[in-house]
Amino acid sequence: MFARTERLTLRPAWPEDAPALTAAIGHEQVARMLAHVPYPYTLIDADAWIGAPRGAHEPRFVIETREGDRPQLVGGIAIVDEGGGPEIGYWLTPACWGRGYATEAGRAVVEMARHALPIRRLGGRHFTDNPASGRVLRKLGFRPTGVAATLHSRARGTSAPSVEYFLDLDADAEPLPMAA
Repeated sequence: MFARTERLTLRPAWPEDAPALTAAIGHEQVARMLAHVPYPYTLIDADAWIGAPRGAHEPRFVIETREGDRPQLVGGIAIVDEGGGPEIGYWLTPACWGRGYATEAGRAVVEMARHALPIRRLGGRHFTDNPASGRVLRKLGFRPTGVAATLHSRARGTSAPSVEYFLDLDADAEPLPMAA
């Protein structure tokens, strides 16, 4: 599965992406806001993520910008189900923060989930010390569940408070335009 937005391409990661992936995610300020990402992040970690199996209904993409003279890997976005139901997760390299890329990529993935996957409800969460991620979720239509939980962060080496969100994919769904 691939997706193109106005400024981004979402595509599966390929083995040759490992160096760019390592450079993009390998910042402590990125890793500490994610549950499963170690810090420091190495080529071995990138190879493991790229080659990790995933479920048929768990799309996982790298985010590339199409601005400039050649595509640049700047982040990742996925839907994962670790037993509590499908959840969206995303990250961007710090040089790309504040440009709306997470929201743009998130809209594309939410629409995939809504129209192409057998998902009716999508979850999301963020550490409380990452309010920017909460703003992205709210822009995508997610609502807080009212549940504040503790989530382990591999990069932090400890757990930290987090806030949980949900999006009902059946609500406010507009049909995709069809070609005749």
